[in-house]
Amino acid sequence: MRVCHRTHQGLVRASNQDSWLAEASLFGVADGMGGHRGGETASRVALEVFKNAIGKKKPAADAIRRAVEAANRRVYDMAQQDENLQGMGTTMSMVWLGKDKAVIAHVGDSRVYRLRGGELTQLTDDHSFVAELVRNHIITPEMAKTHPNRNIITRAVGVDPMVEVDVLEEEIREGDLWLICSDGLHGMVEDAEIQKTLTGMELEEAAEHLLTRALEGGGYDNVTLVLISHGEVNAK
Repeated sequence: MRVCHRTHQGLVRASNQDSWLAEASLFGVADGMGGHRGGETASRVALEVFKNAIGKKKPAADAIRRAVEAANRRVYDMAQQDENLQGMGTTMSMVWLGKDKAVIAHVGDSRVYRLRGGELTQLTDDHSFVAELVRNHIITPEMAKTHPNRNIITRAVGVDPMVEVDVLEEEIREGDLWLICSDGLHGMVEDAEIQKTLTGMELEEAAEHLLTRALEGGGYDNVTLVLISHGEVNAK
């Protein structure tokens, strides 16, 4: 297994409120919100609590859900106790890799993708206002790209005492490549280009190219991505 990651403040934001995790079998991206200090704190603390809650457990749906719920409680409690942190929260998109399965937990509008046999698949659903409109066939995906409320998320870690966590399990195959990223990447770079990049470049080169393309696309947000590959990426 090979892993690489990139994170960048972007060209507009005053700070980088994204955090990433790539340790042993745990991988993830958290995109913080709630002001300079709040966003940074929320994303960092959420990943720390998540990692500690997982500990040495084996990949399982219940365990990953409880770990995200633990992160939610910690971030929420910190916000209640410090007026400077009130309103903070974070997305969390996490991948826990086992021997033959991946367990995924997701809250917010960061994303988990899988490249298999040259085809890129978005495995998580965005918890955002425009994503709900698209799913309900009120607007088209093209309209969503320029919608004035496209940055509003409908679910986040740490905003409320309880959080609803999407959890799914996926089999692992030789040649799979996993991409976890904040909306600073997928909001700037089309899925078709992401797929072309991941199938046509080595891991480190692909990561650097995707970051560059996100910045060239405007760099309006923090950009963070984690790539994990199993063997030869183009394997069927």
